[in-house]
Amino acid sequence: MLTLTTDAVVAIRDLTAQEEPSGETGLRLSTKSDNGAGTSLDASISGGPQLGDEILEAEGARVFVESAIVSYLDDKTLDAEVAQEGGVTFLVTKTMA
Repeated sequence: MLTLTTDAVVAIRDLTAQEEPSGETGLRLSTKSDNGAGTSLDASISGGPQLGDEILEAEGARVFVESAIVSYLDDKTLDAEVAQEGGVTFLVTKTMA
């Protein structure tokens, strides 16, 4: 199962707090086509999960994972880096045993 670092939890909570409070708001991880160059992951704020999404919750942070990538992310960790100007970059790495 995808795990979240403390930095990822804080970043997700901060980002979702800026949205309209729906009680369902979270970060959604999905696939994104790169115009024939392959597939990459997309992270976006969502008002709730889509049909089939796996829902992860950790310390008040909600993550919705598209069903097509659940198995890919099974042994991964989601981390976040916050830039000085406030932008957030999410990183997916293999979980250390």
